[in-house]
Amino acid sequence: MATMRWLFTGCLLLATSLRADSPPAVRHSLADVRREILTSPFAAFADTGIAAAVRAAGAESRRAPGLAAVYSLVVPGMGELYAGDFSSGKYFLVSEGLLWLTYAAFEIYGNAVRDDARLYAAANAGVIASGKNDQFFVDVGNFLNTADYNDKKLRDRTPSLVYDPAAGYGWQWGSDAQRQTFRDQRVRSENMFNNEKFVGAAILINHVASAINAARAAIAHNSAVSDLLGDLRVSASVAGDPAAPRGIMITLSRGF
Repeated sequence: MATMRWLFTGCLLLATSLRADSPPAVRHSLADVRREILTSPFAAFADTGIAAAVRAAGAESRRAPGLAAVYSLVVPGMGELYAGDFSSGKYFLVSEGLLWLTYAAFEIYGNAVRDDARLYAAANAGVIASGKNDQFFVDVGNFLNTADYNDKKLRDRTPSLVYDPAAGYGWQWGSDAQRQTFRDQRVRSENMFNNEKFVGAAILINHVASAINAARAAIAHNSAVSDLLGDLRVSASVAGDPAAPRGIMITLSRGF
């Protein structure tokens, strides 16, 4: 049985009659001293007040698993920091930063490629990009000119999808190679935006995983506190030589 001891200074100093140079007739017996110690108010406080104070401090150090989970749902790793286990939470925090950097990289690169593609279409096919939706640029990349597209929609009996060149929805590629170049650029930009969705899902998973880990860390922390205080014992004993006691020694101990 290993024992942790915290020694509290004895505050019931013996009277001058207990000193070694006092006459034997006025000395208390060791049994009298022990009885006075064990029945003194200080000893009673040792059994109740000190232990209660330590347990109260332990109760204040407990962590709420729900609150830890909320912290990590907001910022991964913060719940683990609150629960005292940032050694695992730091990985969620680092992952969060890397994921957001990746998301930003896809967003910036995707927008740059898309803008370049539309400028290329304006220069080589006469496309007016302002006010057009994404589907229009999909069609521009799939057909050599507006006439080919409209003929296809009329054959499919979907006249509502026909474009009006006079309204700014016309295009004419100089060659099929130019059309294919534009199409490849547009597809590449779309792939960047699609990758953002996967990164966004990874960010969400990171938040949830960190929240679960933070709650687990808080529960483990509380369990450790309970184990620490569960076997707490306080006792009082005579300090100094048994034949010439000098005060009280209060021992706070816990077994493992």
